[in-house]
Amino acid sequence: MLNFIVRRVLQIPVVMLVLSLMIVGLTQLLSPEQRAAPYIKSEQAAARLEQIIEQRGLRDPFPVQYGRWLSSTLTGDLGYSKASGQDVITTIRERLPRTLELTIVTAIPILLLSIWLGTLSALHKDKLIDQVLRVLVVLGYSLPSFVVGILMLAVFYAYLGWLPGAGQVSVLNTFALGDLHRYTGLLSLDAALNGRWDIAWDVVQHLILPATTLVIVLSASIIKVMRNNMLEALTSDYVRTARAKGLSSRVVNNKHARRNALLSIVTLGGFLIIGLLSGSLITETIFAYPGVGQWVVQAAIGVDLAAVLGFAMLSAVIVVVVSTIVDILYGVIDPRVRFD
Repeated sequence: MLNFIVRRVLQIPVVMLVLSLMIVGLTQLLSPEQRAAPYIKSEQAAARLEQIIEQRGLRDPFPVQYGRWLSSTLTGDLGYSKASGQDVITTIRERLPRTLELTIVTAIPILLLSIWLGTLSALHKDKLIDQVLRVLVVLGYSLPSFVVGILMLAVFYAYLGWLPGAGQVSVLNTFALGDLHRYTGLLSLDAALNGRWDIAWDVVQHLILPATTLVIVLSASIIKVMRNNMLEALTSDYVRTARAKGLSSRVVNNKHARRNALLSIVTLGGFLIIGLLSGSLITETIFAYPGVGQWVVQAAIGVDLAAVLGFAMLSAVIVVVVSTIVDILYGVIDPRVRFD
């Protein structure tokens, strides 16, 4: 296992280099004029288009442009984002903890709830609880996140007025954020550590609607996979052997069947976390949640190439790291899986 971990860690720089070549190479599909356009701030400045192209070397050969970009990236300079009005690296540092906070309060309920409901559905196959859960799974598949999000806003924000509908914190509390000492970057936790429970509760309230939307939409596929895996495990030879030995149903279901059914869930959980950390674009946009997803949507609309490239590289790093962790977890969950 140790050899496998070392090999995967050593592969990360190579993978990142290949991905960066592909990502930067895609920008070459745009003409120099199109890539220079975001830097034009007014019609009067349009005459400077050729000057901007020359200054930024947008007509240089691709190896030269890539080398310039890679050199800047390795020194922490990812360029300036017009969408956020500040450097790309600064924007990522500010917004990624917010997306991470949403990821934590979303991924944990999704995984726990999906594993439990999928197991429950399999153990009560074709009974009422199984049929109800299967209908709910179909509904979860059918409803897009923007539909669920709008329904949440209409009911709990506009009609009932129970929860806030946008942002990360209310306007009144934004003035107090500058006085908070930041320990973790997670606003709710930092507010609690500062003794500002009012701000912590305000942040939690703002997280409820976007998190619930994501739980409803993303749980369906994991419940379905968990149910199918559990049904397959319950009819396997090793489960029948365990029952023949006189083991209790609880031990058979939890220790033997469910543990083997979790292998596919590890992969799905990895993709889930990758998607959430990369920014739930639609959900963050609907709820005006100031995370990475909302920022990159604004950047894409404004053809903010520096921001798009920075987001693409951030996503690539997340994919590579999470994929490595998922592979390692395979060997931890299933002793039959070894990589040495």
